[in-house]
Amino acid sequence: MANTSPSTNSLENYFLPFTANKDFKKDPRLLDRGEGVYYWNHKGDQVIDASSGLFCVPLGHGRKEIAEAVHQQLLKLDYSPSFQVSHLPAFTLAEKVAKMLPGDLNNVFFTICGSTAVDSAIKIIQAYQHAIGQAHRMKFVSRERAYHGVNIGGTSLSGMIKNREIFTASMPGVIHLRHTWLEENKYTKGQSENGAHLADDLQRFVDMYGPESIAGCFVEPIAGSTGTLVPPKGYLEKLRATCDKYGIVLVFDEVITGFGRTGKAFGAIKYNVQPDMILMAKAITNGAQPMGAVGVSDKIYNAIVDNGPEHGVEFFHGYTYSGHPACVAASLATLDIYEKENIFEKAEKMSSYFLDAVFDTFTGIPAVTDIRGDGLMAAIDLAVDKAPGVRGYDAQKKTFANGVHIKFTGDAGIIAPALIAEEKHIDEMLQKIKEVVVQY
Repeated sequence: MANTSPSTNSLENYFLPFTANKDFKKDPRLLDRGEGVYYWNHKGDQVIDASSGLFCVPLGHGRKEIAEAVHQQLLKLDYSPSFQVSHLPAFTLAEKVAKMLPGDLNNVFFTICGSTAVDSAIKIIQAYQHAIGQAHRMKFVSRERAYHGVNIGGTSLSGMIKNREIFTASMPGVIHLRHTWLEENKYTKGQSENGAHLADDLQRFVDMYGPESIAGCFVEPIAGSTGTLVPPKGYLEKLRATCDKYGIVLVFDEVITGFGRTGKAFGAIKYNVQPDMILMAKAITNGAQPMGAVGVSDKIYNAIVDNGPEHGVEFFHGYTYSGHPACVAASLATLDIYEKENIFEKAEKMSSYFLDAVFDTFTGIPAVTDIRGDGLMAAIDLAVDKAPGVRGYDAQKKTFANGVHIKFTGDAGIIAPALIAEEKHIDEMLQKIKEVVVQY
């Protein structure tokens, strides 16, 4: 067996994603194991996880129930195609997910990650509009500062400049709503009173391009990766009303907010706004296996299927690993834990303590320019130093060295503890972040 110890590995062959490769390989931050809310690095140092990995490990690390479920499934059936063939657990999982989703999102299309869920949703919308005689609708609406994955469709929808500026071969016909961060809403817990008017951009787009030009509108209930932008009161409701008026499919990207992050199963439930589709990934398997999914309304599913041939394929799209048996097993075990341990209810109860602690810890620190959050997700903005992102990158490295993992996007630090985190864990991670931030 090859020796993979860092002491004998140059680290040069791995082209890391979203990473400063040259700098990283000079002083790597390597994780060796995880248990509960903690990681241990390759030196044996304990690192508390303040961002649930990448917002995908709400049940904490090292859940043996999930590992055992995957192990047993691989021994029984390691792979099954999903094209014209399938396996029973995939149907069981689809039923369980559908029961958790709000409204009539009774149809679940499995993908392999959040990015593929986004691009699948784009195609589902196109197939739906074609099925109802609206194939001329070719535009999609997203939002500034949005993150919808990294495939071509999702990159086109995304509104984060560094994710798109050099990738010029993107999907045409995408227009962006203004983001919802406003100066007057700084230091707000939960939903702000100001900003619902920003949803009027969608009506402006209808007026500019025509009432039958827009196929779908993608939004994150909370814009997560950009730094926890919570929707203003009335904002999502306005988008829903405009979509209803003009036949626009409303998609909630809940890859981050799904499965308890807001204190409810989904942000759509938390904010009481019903989308036509919901995108999922990350917490659907507690991060233990790569998986994504699209929850689709009966109206959309039935239109696509009914428009297809009697004995032929209705939707020419899918992945080799759609509904992979190991991923399905991981998800079934994960959903079982959510239910048995009342995880979403615990997260909802912990939210007020968490948000109070975040605001108490960072308010008044000179380098912190804004604090915001909802549920078990918050962000702190650090003052720009020389250029955007310089201080955030420095803080990412220094917090890790101080024993805490936190995801920074630019100069925004995103704090999203595991939903199993206790008060003492929240206190510990915030204190370790503060010890770094006060140095600026």
